[in-house]
Amino acid sequence: MKKNELTWALLILFIILLAFILPYTLLTNVTKWYGSFLIWLVLAFITIIINYFLTKNWGKK
Repeated sequence: MKKNELTWALLILFIILLAFILPYTLLTNVTKWYGSFLIWLVLAFITIIINYFLTKNWGKK
């Protein structure tokens, strides 16, 4: 694993942790649709973009 890939992987791990921590801490009292679901959508979109950059050069030398 290259150092660049490790950085992207750690960033994804951080986003996963945010997806668990934020709804139970900062968004506890938000019962609208834009509470936890919106933050999960945004974090999922960010993760998809990171996965694109992580895998776009795979198979190339």
